[in-house]
Amino acid sequence: MAKTQQIKGRIGSVKSTKQITKAMEMVAASKLRKAQQASARSRAMRNSAREILARLSQLTKATEFELYDQRAQINGKLYVVFSSDRGLAGAYNSNILRLLLKEVKRNAANDVVTKVVAVGKKGAQVIAKLEDIELVAVYEDWPIEPNSTEISPLFRELTRMFTKAEADQVQLIYTDFRSALVQEAVVQQLLPSSLDDSIQNVEVGRNINDAMFEPSADAVVAKVVPWLVEIQLLQAALEASASEQSMRRMAMKAATDNATDLIDDLTLEFNSARQAAITQELAEISGGVAAMS
Repeated sequence: MAKTQQIKGRIGSVKSTKQITKAMEMVAASKLRKAQQASARSRAMRNSAREILARLSQLTKATEFELYDQRAQINGKLYVVFSSDRGLAGAYNSNILRLLLKEVKRNAANDVVTKVVAVGKKGAQVIAKLEDIELVAVYEDWPIEPNSTEISPLFRELTRMFTKAEADQVQLIYTDFRSALVQEAVVQQLLPSSLDDSIQNVEVGRNINDAMFEPSADAVVAKVVPWLVEIQLLQAALEASASEQSMRRMAMKAATDNATDLIDDLTLEFNSARQAAITQELAEISGGVAAMS
């Protein structure tokens, strides 16, 4: 009887855990939907900016601006690492940190100083303990749907460090949201920006192709280039947010499914133990009756 009571208690405990993981799965699914919508809206804005820049690159020399300054000698790299403020997100944080460690080892081999701006508590806690890394800043309690208001202070600090030669390159390490089932940790260069083939080969729409730029193309490109770079930073933040919620939803779903399987196994064990106890009691009663007769 004691064994059945113990199993019954375990079943109740697992059921309580299942309720928590199921609730967390539903919350993550709701947040994922919002993050996906925000990411999709930002992609359209980014594509429009790239289209404008492609046209401006035909009219002026955008490469003369300071955000395109390609340093001959790379002495220091600054990484913006997007992690989470909370755990229970599967391999979301470990994938990001594993990618960062590869970059750190490569930089150490080339005598390049590694600096990091950590977005999220989980990443900051680990990075602060690592060697060969200078933790420049930490951004905690990052919103699920970051906008230009939250991004602008970070963007200004990154451009300041780059233009002041405190960092010769600025790299983004984040999880790219491909689909609800596929997310990939990637490294993307933010600064110096470049007019690579992806910009030069952008098909410019007729409206932009026939547009006139006032007061001049040079003046407009001076505004558009920083804007495009900031949009890339914003897009990375949104992709990271959507990936975090997607991976947390999958992790909680897996935990809920495992809890269901465990409840089924414990229920079967409980029934077997209860049946064995009843059989033993019947055997004892039969034995007692036989002894009396």
